[in-house]
Amino acid sequence: MNEILTQEKSIYIQISEMIERDILRDIILEEEKVPSTNEIAKLYAINPATAAKGVNILVDRGVLYKKRGIGMFVAKGAKEMIKEKRKEDFYDNYVKKLLLEASNIGITKEELVRMIEGSQGEI
Repeated sequence: MNEILTQEKSIYIQISEMIERDILRDIILEEEKVPSTNEIAKLYAINPATAAKGVNILVDRGVLYKKRGIGMFVAKGAKEMIKEKRKEDFYDNYVKKLLLEASNIGITKEELVRMIEGSQGEI
């Protein structure tokens, strides 16, 4: 969690996304303690309530869980939960729009697949 906060979206959402990225990158592992809301608040010079709101998003989704008196921990299966959620979001936010635009300009599914396969070396 050593990223820079931006003005693009709410701070608490950025906090939850940073924790997710750290889980996806295996920086924070399953059953490992995540930084406390006070540590996050101090690191980013933000209100602890804002940090807590970001952490609670992940608690509500089952990615993190609380050990009373100890702190927040990464749940078993959290990495897969995050991947699945991001796949759904990717489909909803990008693929649906891509397919609609392709349809609007007359690109067939076959043409689209050829385009994607042809661009594999660019990724």
